[in-house]
Amino acid sequence: MPSTVPSGLRLELSRSRIIAGKDGEFGEWMEMLNDRYDESLAAISAERSVFEATFRHEEADGSLWIYHLSLTGDNGGGLDESHQIGADHAAFSRRVKEPGWEELEPKFMLTPGHILAAMTTWGHTGTR
Repeated sequence: MPSTVPSGLRLELSRSRIIAGKDGEFGEWMEMLNDRYDESLAAISAERSVFEATFRHEEADGSLWIYHLSLTGDNGGGLDESHQIGADHAAFSRRVKEPGWEELEPKFMLTPGHILAAMTTWGHTGTR
């Protein structure tokens, strides 16, 4: 991690190609996550997820990609499929995107000190 990412946190930007013909289902996946926001939010403490953001991008060649940006604690549990939202999220992932992720290398993160302190605490403990 770059020195601007606090020790014990992991900044990731990952991408994977959306399977051809699955763009509509990708939309359903993102709609499901937006509609079930509170349920998703309840699961992030154990995952030590400080924030997550998902993007869709169409390349010049017409290929569609999902990009996922996250800041997490190193001791987080990752996606917990024992919760219904985690299981549904993972099921969409297996149907809609190609397996695996391409990882982009983080080089810099800029965060005001008071926000960085809260993010670091959350990433380490899952609490405020």
